[in-house]
Amino acid sequence: MTTLTLIIDGRNIHDITSFYDEINRVFMAGESWTLGASLDALDDLFHGGYGAARGCDAITLIWLHLERSRVALGVEATRGHYRNKLGKPGFDQARVQAQLDELDAGSGPTYFDIVMEIIAAHPSISLNSRRFRHSSG
Repeated sequence: MTTLTLIIDGRNIHDITSFYDEINRVFMAGESWTLGASLDALDDLFHGGYGAARGCDAITLIWLHLERSRVALGVEATRGHYRNKLGKPGFDQARVQAQLDELDAGSGPTYFDIVMEIIAAHPSISLNSRRFRHSSG
């Protein structure tokens, strides 16, 4: 069984764009292409088959500074994500508006919540969050 440990550094995540920059840094370093900013693409990545996950049976994902990422991918980032989809072809506008309305009502998931749901849906991925600690000497 091939197990891989990868580290996401939440200090590099400030918004959705930088989240995918970090995902690409961690998972796609050996590839000639990068993952687009898409939750569907993220889900596909976690299925394996390309990037660092290629050929791995299990991945231990260590997410440093997870709480910083939770804030960066929180309500404001999610609201922007939905607003960006409104008026664009290819998206179910009624569904996007309903998701935005749920978010604004406090009952809808944030982008971070959705990312966590995607990770949880992949039994081959175990998530560990750790706080960064400075060594004092």
